[in-house]
Amino acid sequence: MTVDPRAALDRLIAALEAHYNAVVSRKGEDDPAVDDAYDVLADAFEVYDDALGTVHGEATPFYLAEEEDDEDDEEDDDWSAEEDDEYDDADDLADEPTGLGTR
Repeated sequence: MTVDPRAALDRLIAALEAHYNAVVSRKGEDDPAVDDAYDVLADAFEVYDDALGTVHGEATPFYLAEEEDDEDDEEDDDWSAEEDDEYDDADDLADEPTGLGTR
């Protein structure tokens, strides 16, 4: 099902206004209304961007940052200095001339 880009744009504009209003009337650091408005805004943006691309072959100059998973953070914490040194050594080897090439 293709969404009408104009309808998606109207929804995006409404989501932007709702997000702004939630931020302005925030009731504390972790106000769930702001989180909810953020989610609605992100969804409205994706629908608009997809509709624009599908119907007109165009895209917006924006992207949504991927949320980091806690699991990814744990994997990064497991990275050791020894692995870092091995990675640097592999980079150094890639930079060395191989003796092959053009004249």
